[in-house]
Amino acid sequence: MATTAIPSETTPRAAAWPKVLLTIGRVALGLVFLVAAYTKIHFNGSWHFGDYQFFFAMAIDSYNMLPLWAVEWMARVLPILEAVLGALLVLGVGLRWVASITSALLLVFIGAMTRALILHIQIKCGCFGNDEPLTIFTLLRDSSLLVLALAVTIGAFLIKKRQDTGSS
Repeated sequence: MATTAIPSETTPRAAAWPKVLLTIGRVALGLVFLVAAYTKIHFNGSWHFGDYQFFFAMAIDSYNMLPLWAVEWMARVLPILEAVLGALLVLGVGLRWVASITSALLLVFIGAMTRALILHIQIKCGCFGNDEPLTIFTLLRDSSLLVLALAVTIGAFLIKKRQDTGSS
């Protein structure tokens, strides 16, 4: 009886696809986060390194969720955190943990946006600068970014697991 030989491993070309898709996903997500940080610091045709937090704090405060001290802290930290996460995603540094933090951050953003939409609070979302109104389309866009972030997170963990089991 003839048997068909089944290769025990996938071809090198097929094995490369997950890494290629992960690279495309992480770079795209990283660029989105870099643009988001940029639009919070550069607006009205000039850089606002010294006062961006005042404008961004107004957007954060409009959600009516945090005390003033937390609003001020978030306004200072979020654009920097977004820039750092974006750069690390593009570079692929610490990918499993950076993607996990990015997913968690997007989940918090989406939760706040959903709450504002449910309560019919007419605000500027603050996602990409201070002039973008919060709409259902904003929520859908950010939700699609969460899906991408989760895919990058899961992909990074799976590829790391594959590398660990393959090298043992």
